[in-house]
Amino acid sequence: MAQIATSDFKNGMTLDLDDGLFNLVEFQHVKPGKGGAFVRTTLKNVRTGAVVERTFRAGERMERAIVDKKEMQLLYRDGDDYVFMDTSTYDQLNVPSKVLGDHANFLVDSSTALLIMYGDEIIGVDLPASVELSITETEPGVQGDRVSGAKKPATLETGLVVQVPLFIEVGERVKVDTRSGDFISRA
Repeated sequence: MAQIATSDFKNGMTLDLDDGLFNLVEFQHVKPGKGGAFVRTTLKNVRTGAVVERTFRAGERMERAIVDKKEMQLLYRDGDDYVFMDTSTYDQLNVPSKVLGDHANFLVDSSTALLIMYGDEIIGVDLPASVELSITETEPGVQGDRVSGAKKPATLETGLVVQVPLFIEVGERVKVDTRSGDFISRA
């Protein structure tokens, strides 16, 4: 494993600490007037999602986790599992839905995603900023009801419910933000 010092910290880096695998969300070098310098960090546990604040002494060394990002294509759903195919080696991989979490709401058959792997374990999913999905169910817009900014719920092909403008109909494709789950525009 690669040892790194606190001076090498970068946001998004993954650290292998005694209490688990953590993603470095934010860090700040602090040099008080009295005493030694230290680094204040915000860490997110990649397995549980818990966010913790932790302080390290300046120059302290720790293990950096080597993570790989593999571009995978979703082939199909198999019960609660999602079957992905590595686009370079054509190997198939079953991924439990709990590992994908809320990202599963944006995945349809033959869509691609970057799976973040630590060894053979999938620790995260990196999706594009927006995806295009079809509307499967929504109420029809009422003629004359054109209040500016009025919204109605719409169910997407993945089962996700988003708020869309009144003029959107069943069967249309819309762009959805994968970070917030909000409607962006028609596709």
